Amino acid sequence: MQDYIREFYGIIQLIPKGKVATYGQIAKLAGLPKHARHVGFALKNMADDTAVPWHRVINSQGKISLSKEDGLGENIQILKLQSEGVVVLNGKVNLKLFQWIL
Repeated sequence: MQDYIREFYGIIQLIPKGKVATYGQIAKLAGLPKHARHVGFALKNMADDTAVPWHRVINSQGKISLSKEDGLGENIQILKLQSEGVVVLNGKVNLKLFQWIL
């Protein structure tokens, strides 16, 4: 596994329950500003049995960014966020209320 992917996963594990972070935020914290797509790639290719709370990472607009072909995936992410107290309305999270600030 590439070092930056390990770094992404480590940062994502720091996001507390009830909070979210953006792909760009994770990239910046890992020292790779402007590499948000690398974070998305790392999450997309993550093992299914991982303990990394992938569901806490969303796009910079506060939207759930799973592809349309993931059908149930979006529902799983929303359900996981809601179970932690994050309010999701129309597939979007209010970053002013729920964004993790380190």
